[in-house]
Amino acid sequence: MTIGEVLAHLRVEFTGLSVSKIRYLESEGLVSPTRRPSGYRRYSWADVTRLREVLSAQRDEFLPLRVIKERLSAPQEHAAPAKPVRAVPSPTRYSRGEIIARSGLSEERLRELEALGLVGPELDDHDLGVASLAAALSGYGIEPRHLRGHRQAADRDLALIGQITAPLRHRRDVEAEVVAAELAELSAALRSALVAKGLSRDAARP
Repeated sequence: MTIGEVLAHLRVEFTGLSVSKIRYLESEGLVSPTRRPSGYRRYSWADVTRLREVLSAQRDEFLPLRVIKERLSAPQEHAAPAKPVRAVPSPTRYSRGEIIARSGLSEERLRELEALGLVGPELDDHDLGVASLAAALSGYGIEPRHLRGHRQAADRDLALIGQITAPLRHRRDVEAEVVAAELAELSAALRSALVAKGLSRDAARP
C-alpha cells in the first residue's frame, strides 16, 4: 500500500500522525517498506502493525525511539510461536462521515475536494488516501484548490498509461493491470525526482 493508505489506516488511532512522521520513523530504521525497481515505496500490513507498535509505545509509555527499537529487535525467548494472522482488508467503500473521521478533513474541505474531482463520487480506499494526504498538506497552508494541478497531472498520466496498455489487454501473456501499476509508480517516482532536483537546485542558489 502507499504511504497515503498507511496514513489513512493509522490516523484513526493516532490523530496527529503525518507523512513526515512516517518518513522519519523509516529513516530511524523502525520500519522498512519494500521498494519497487522504480524506487517507489510499498508498505505491507506487517509495516502497518510495526508502526502501530512504535506509535503506541511513544504515546502510552513515553519511550524514546532508541528503546523502542531495541525492544522490537530483542528476541522473544519465552514467547509462544506466533500464529499466522491473515490481514483483514479495510472496507472498500466509506461514508462521508468515515472519510472525515479517518482523514481528519473538515466537511468543507471534503466538499472542495469533491468539487475539484479529487475524490468521489463513490468514496473508496483511494479517496481515503487522497483525503488523508490533503489533510496533511493543509497543515502547511495548502488548500484543495492548490491541488488542481495534481488532478490534471494524474489525468495526463492516466491517458498515457491507457495508450500504452490498450494493446496489451488482448494478449493473454501480459497482465495489463500489472503494467499499468508499474507505469503509475514510475510516473510518481519521476515527479518525486523532479521535485527533489528542483529543491536541490534552489538550495544551492546563493
